[in-house]
Amino acid sequence: MKLAHYSTGGELRVGVVDGAMIYDLQSTNPLSTEATDNWTIDAILSNGLLAPIQRSTRRGSSGIPLESVKLFSPVLNPEKILLMAVNYRSHRRESRMEDAPKEPYLFTKFRNALIGPDAAVLIPKVSQQVDWEVELSAIIGRAGKNIAKKDAMSHVAGYAVSNDISFRDLQFSTQLPDGNTKLGLNWVKGKGLDASFPLGPWLVTSDEIRDPHKLQISLAINGETRQQSTTGDMVFTIDSIIEYVSQGMTLKPGDIISTGTPEGVGAFTGGPYLKNGDVLEGTVENIGTLRNPVRIE
Repeated sequence: MKLAHYSTGGELRVGVVDGAMIYDLQSTNPLSTEATDNWTIDAILSNGLLAPIQRSTRRGSSGIPLESVKLFSPVLNPEKILLMAVNYRSHRRESRMEDAPKEPYLFTKFRNALIGPDAAVLIPKVSQQVDWEVELSAIIGRAGKNIAKKDAMSHVAGYAVSNDISFRDLQFSTQLPDGNTKLGLNWVKGKGLDASFPLGPWLVTSDEIRDPHKLQISLAINGETRQQSTTGDMVFTIDSIIEYVSQGMTLKPGDIISTGTPEGVGAFTGGPYLKNGDVLEGTVENIGTLRNPVRIE
C-alpha cells in the first residue's frame, strides 16, 4: 500500500496511491473514525491502525488523478529524524575513507528541514555549496527500545525516498583560530537548515518491499543522472541500524531513519553545486520518484 498526504486545494487528506490515481482513505475505510480527529498517516501509525487499515481498505471508484493534487511529506511531525553518514561503500571510497566504521555513525535533522514532494529546496544566503544525497528512508511504525536485530524489521511501517541536502561550506567550516580542524564536522549548520530534507513521494508499506537492500537507487539533476547504485551497497543494514539506535533510545511511530547515500555527491565529484532553477529527482525502485525544485531563499 502506498499512503500519501494530499490536498486538492485546502483540506489535508490521506490517500492510497494506485498507479496514476489517488483514492481518499477517509471515505473508503471504516476505521477512519477510530483514529483521531487529526486523521493523518502520523495518527495511523501512532494509533497502531496501519495493519487494520491494510486489511479493511477497499478501493472505491472515486479516484483522483495524482497530477491534479498537491502531495505533502508522508510523515508530518516526526519526533526524530536520524540519518546515517558514510553508509555506502562507494560513498566511503569517494570521500577517501579507508576504513569502514565499526558501528553506525549517525547525525540528526529537525522538523524545520522536512518538506514534501515538489516543495522547494532552499539555497540560503549563508551557503554557496548546496549538495544532494539521495537516500532510502525507513519509517518506524511500532515503538521500541533496546530492539534486537532479529526483531528490528517488524518495527518498520514502510519506506520513502529522501534527500539529505547538505551545506558543504558550513559542514566543513568548524575550525579553531589556529586553522586546525579539531572540533569535528559542523553537523547542525551543515545539515539542519530549513527545507533540507525532502521526503516522499509517499510511504510504501513494508509488505510491498520484499528486501529493502536490493533496490536500485538514483538521483538526477535536470534530467542528468548524478547518482546510481543499489541499496545492497550499504555498510550497515536497516535491522542493524535499528538495533544500534534503539539501545537506550525509544524509537516511536513516525520516526525517520535515512540510511545513507551512494557515490556521486557534488562535494566529491567536482559539482557543480545546486543553483536556482535546478530540479532534483531522487528515485528508489518499487517506491517512486521524489521531485523537488531548487530556488534561492
